[in-house]
Amino acid sequence: MNWKDEWKWLAGFIGVFFAFYFLPVGLPRFDGAITEGLELAKWYTREHVVLCLVPALFIAGGISAFVSQASVMKYFGAKANKFLSYGVASVSGTILAVCSCTVLPLFAGIYKRGAGLGPAIAFLYSGPAINVLAIVLTARILGFEMGAARAIGAVVFSVVIGLAMHFIFRHEEDAKVKAQADFPEPEVKRPLWQTSLYFAAMAAVLIFANWAKADPSDAFFYALFQAKWLLTAASAVALGLMLKLWFGADSKKLIIAALPAVILAFLYRDLPVLSFSAGFIGLSWLLNSSGEGEMSDWFAASWDLSKQIFPLLIGGVFVSGFLLGRPGHEGVIPSTWVAWAVGGNSFAANFFSSIVAAFMYFATLTEVPILQGLIGSGMGKGPALALLLAGPALSLPSMLVLKSVMGTKKTAVYVTLVVIMATFSGMFYGTFF
Repeated sequence: MNWKDEWKWLAGFIGVFFAFYFLPVGLPRFDGAITEGLELAKWYTREHVVLCLVPALFIAGGISAFVSQASVMKYFGAKANKFLSYGVASVSGTILAVCSCTVLPLFAGIYKRGAGLGPAIAFLYSGPAINVLAIVLTARILGFEMGAARAIGAVVFSVVIGLAMHFIFRHEEDAKVKAQADFPEPEVKRPLWQTSLYFAAMAAVLIFANWAKADPSDAFFYALFQAKWLLTAASAVALGLMLKLWFGADSKKLIIAALPAVILAFLYRDLPVLSFSAGFIGLSWLLNSSGEGEMSDWFAASWDLSKQIFPLLIGGVFVSGFLLGRPGHEGVIPSTWVAWAVGGNSFAANFFSSIVAAFMYFATLTEVPILQGLIGSGMGKGPALALLLAGPALSLPSMLVLKSVMGTKKTAVYVTLVVIMATFSGMFYGTFF
């Protein structure tokens, strides 16, 4: 018997015993925080799992099934052209309007297929940070200077943090280059334009399904919002045609898979999530029943990512709600403490704002009204920018998932870089504005 391991078990048992023995059940603050954790997890499950996370998991699974490792390394690998790889990764958020959790399956997909750490991290940060609609909303509500600073800072952050991660872990990246030196040329099963259109159709389903409501004065964004479900349906139909024409999907199975979604779309127009859910259930059945091949591999890869990511996300969202609550509601940490700590433009205020933002979960666009309330309570402009640069790109749920994807050390370094850069950027901005 290994007594060292047994003592660890004993210490764990004792810790759990005392934690439950002294659990402050009945205290309003604690009970309210538990409720907030459950409410945030409920809200996330309703609003983001079906519309955001599930499409992202299928896209990530598609990367594993339909994009060869050599192809990923050609554009994002350790030997890829740095200007091209960092340039594409740093502006990806202008297309993908996703939150810090939804981008995780996409990051895991390209990272596990051989993408270099630097470009993959640049993509990870920019995905949720560089959201055109969020930046426009920031400029409209919080001022043009804040919107411009957020846009410039997000692009610069993605490149600088990516390059810093590459430099810090350069020995591992050099080893990756050597391992990829004699990697064979990818076997081309279909033209690049077909694969590109296939991913564009899946990305369009994700983007349009989550298109946020815009102000009527922004004619273009408002028109897209009005037509979001028509555009989502058109993208899904295009994806179905591609599965039939290019991937050999069975016509009868394709019709059977799509029929429930179509029926629910007409019967429950006010609940599009029902049709959306039925569509992905049908797609899962179609892929899983297709026998051996690419489509079966697509479902298997998506399912493996789901098992890895979903439990950590839900648990992390609950803890985030327990600690900090939801917008307009309090967790175990009083909001007055947060408002008091982020006044002025000191290092402490900017650092505290960055830390809170890093652990709090922000759904897409929610950071703007939250900041509006905090600024009204005395938050300085510097800490406000620090929150905008750290919050959308990080959250406690995303940290838990990143730890499982790239390890504790890389995750800790990434989080530290984001917090430090957000802190000093906030101080710089607060000094001049």
